[in-house]
Amino acid sequence: MSRIGKQPVLIPSGVTIELKGNNITVKGSKGELKRDLHPNMKIEVKDNEIIVTRPNDEKVNRALHGLTRSLIANMVEGVANGYEKKLEIVGVGYRANASGQKITLNLGFSHPIEYKAPDGVSFELDSEKKNLITVKGIDKEAVGQAAAVVRSYKPPEPYKGKGIKYIDEHIIRKAGKTAAKGS
Repeated sequence: MSRIGKQPVLIPSGVTIELKGNNITVKGSKGELKRDLHPNMKIEVKDNEIIVTRPNDEKVNRALHGLTRSLIANMVEGVANGYEKKLEIVGVGYRANASGQKITLNLGFSHPIEYKAPDGVSFELDSEKKNLITVKGIDKEAVGQAAAVVRSYKPPEPYKGKGIKYIDEHIIRKAGKTAAKGS
């Protein structure tokens, strides 16, 4: 048995689940998420728990078992509490401006970069420090993808650490050319 797949997903209060075949709809205080799940997986709602079972031990079904349970758990967590990723802009003159669904980044290029967030994802800037971007939403995949796209515009470089990085990311620094001359 899959260690993750066999664990039930607890449904918190305020979250409702609708199952129609293998189409699941999760509604909560933050919003609503829908997803079509693989037809091989059997999904049941019992006593404020969602239980995912697989028909047999074929390799495909073993792989889908844990995945399906994780996708459902992420949907439940998203509509109940939401997800957020924090990005930090490091560099002199690098800054961001957020207006609604759009973020404008000045990253040392000859032009500003504008990125429009997908539906259900929003950007917030720290009022004190303009170099902290918070990406928020209820869909874990969309939040992670939006944060990755923003980071990809100027990934951190290893010499000075300039660029956009996740708040908890550690950049391994390299010694520059001057360090090599000194030895």
